[in-house]
Amino acid sequence: MSSLGRTRLLQLASQAFPIGGYSHSQGLEAAVESGLVSDEASVQRWITDVLMFSIATYELPAMGSMSAAWPLCDGSVRVLNQEFLATRESAELRAATVQMGFSMRTLLKVLPGLPDWLICTLDTIVEPTLPCVWSGLATAWSIPLLDSSIAYLWSWAENQVLVAMKSVPIGQSSGQRILLTVGAHIAALAEQAASPRERADSNFAPGLAILSSRHETQYSRLFRS
Repeated sequence: MSSLGRTRLLQLASQAFPIGGYSHSQGLEAAVESGLVSDEASVQRWITDVLMFSIATYELPAMGSMSAAWPLCDGSVRVLNQEFLATRESAELRAATVQMGFSMRTLLKVLPGLPDWLICTLDTIVEPTLPCVWSGLATAWSIPLLDSSIAYLWSWAENQVLVAMKSVPIGQSSGQRILLTVGAHIAALAEQAASPRERADSNFAPGLAILSSRHETQYSRLFRS
């Protein structure tokens, strides 16, 4: 990857990239409310489990398929996007990926230098998901799948730590210890997801689905999901 590609990758993974991830806990706030997550150790366990049993085993392989489909320009990206939407287990998880995907698509329209094929294709998708738009931008910026996958996992994990700092709460030192431990898993999970022979293609995380559904009616909350 070129130096410019690395710079673009840092921009893509930055918390300053305005796609609205900060407003979603992805079920973590419900886990805190239920008492399943209450300290540094349980935050680390929650983040690691969701990464291993949901994000890395299904979301990343789905994004990999979209990445392979983008250069084809044959409409398969739209089909894969719809298939991914159908796997979201709760209304909030579905709304979160659509909201971030929509926000990212809106941002791309005002960024200079992006190819017409990216913007035109995204405009044909009624509900673009985050993996769909993310993979399209990574393709346009010539960022390899493995690197974009690592950035995707890191961005998600970092946001989870920020959520935990507000809702558990935990301190900044605890957050950095969690990221240090979780970061050790991210490269291996991304490599597995990027290899067609090792993809799990499994999204069996019933606890996450149940807690996300409960969050929809949670009385007091800070986050949208």
